[in-house]
Amino acid sequence: MPLDLYYVPGSAPCRAVLLAARALNLSPNLKLVDLHHGEHLKPEYIKLNPQHTVPTMVDDGFALWESRAIITYLANKYGKGSSLYPEEPRARALVDQRLNFDIGTLYQRFSDYFYPQVFGGAPADKDKLAKVEEALKYLDTFLEGQKYVAGPNLTLADLSIMASVSSMEASDINFLKYNNIKRWYETVKATAPGYEEANGKGLQAFIDLCKNMMKK
Repeated sequence: MPLDLYYVPGSAPCRAVLLAARALNLSPNLKLVDLHHGEHLKPEYIKLNPQHTVPTMVDDGFALWESRAIITYLANKYGKGSSLYPEEPRARALVDQRLNFDIGTLYQRFSDYFYPQVFGGAPADKDKLAKVEEALKYLDTFLEGQKYVAGPNLTLADLSIMASVSSMEASDINFLKYNNIKRWYETVKATAPGYEEANGKGLQAFIDLCKNMMKK
């Protein structure tokens, strides 16, 4: 059965899905979406995803978007019994909480702070930066005495948050000053399957894009 992933390499949500796919030993058919030329606005793409966002997954005719929904779906379907998305209710709830923290707090605050600078030429906003730092302090607290963000094992939460936090390398945010985050960051880089291919290359593309945009 075909598993297609419409994606942009530099996108943090797309990189989260690539990390999860590798960890689940999946090899989706990668379909690059050229946002610059409006491929995400073509009728055939909007038919798949009315919000015309990336990533979008199509699994045997079933279309789904929003990266955290995609990765939990993939784990539910293809990773039964995997510690990536544990089935025990409390352990799974903790993973879900961290995923919600990522989309609603950590990545949201980073986006609010950094993307207006990259894509709109806006000056850095100190208040928005303070909100990012607050979110990083929360993450650092989650990691106190824990190897990974949701306990002793690598989970989907680590992969999603890794995509978000690594994107901060393109900015002036020094997330490595937080000791627990620094330790965790190096641990995930070393233990996430196929890290360089799934996240490292796309991250470099994102960093290069940001540099070029901010020169304009």
